[in-house]
Amino acid sequence: MRAEPGSVVAAGAIAPSAFVLGANASTLAFVNALRADAPSAAAHLVPMAQTPIGTVVGDAWQNVTIATASLLDWLDKTFPPDDERAFVAPLRDIELLARINWQAQLPERLDENSVLNLEDLPEELAEALAHLPEPLVQCAACRRLCVRDHFAWREKQLCAWDYHRQVFGKRGPWRSGAYEPHRLQTVPSAAYVAPPLLDEAGVDVVLAIAGLDESVAQAVLNAILSADARRAHLAVRTPDGYTLLRERSAAPA
Repeated sequence: MRAEPGSVVAAGAIAPSAFVLGANASTLAFVNALRADAPSAAAHLVPMAQTPIGTVVGDAWQNVTIATASLLDWLDKTFPPDDERAFVAPLRDIELLARINWQAQLPERLDENSVLNLEDLPEELAEALAHLPEPLVQCAACRRLCVRDHFAWREKQLCAWDYHRQVFGKRGPWRSGAYEPHRLQTVPSAAYVAPPLLDEAGVDVVLAIAGLDESVAQAVLNAILSADARRAHLAVRTPDGYTLLRERSAAPA
């Protein structure tokens, strides 16, 4: 979406030092200098991943050089108005910064404190900048950007959607009955479980365990599995414990 015109921090301020030119679902572009007396501007492109829990900003930047006279055309082509996820900074602010030959030191990290025009950004983008950047990779299945190691399966990096579809789908490692100790060492690991994606697969969350000793957590899991041994279940290791899933389509006990 297009931002409404907003105010710009006065030239010469030490911080913040990054001005966001535009963004879409996968890329954010910012500059730390806009000078009408320079033939070109250096824009820094930051990758972004869309996840079930919000937008994640990547920790690696790429640089592009844009002719100053072509900057507005570049923005219009890169973040076109017909893209519902596109944002472009107010043009009057871009022109103002160029007229005053604004320049600042490149921030070490792009965050809510380093962005000059934070108040103009879409809410979800501002929220993303409030969190630490993450290393991003392409999903091995659909090629969309995702957070590295959040969802890895059979040595492949997957986005949340493909991981839930593959691992928690019909061909996933479902089982009936209690887990042997060595089997629990090989259950799927995930950064989180997204209930809306489980609902699409016809899967229910039976139990979420966090902050328990490993032996206690495993005993709780197996107690439930033993009591409902005829239905298909799947234990998932999460950063703080386990989540136990059950196939909704399985025959009731």
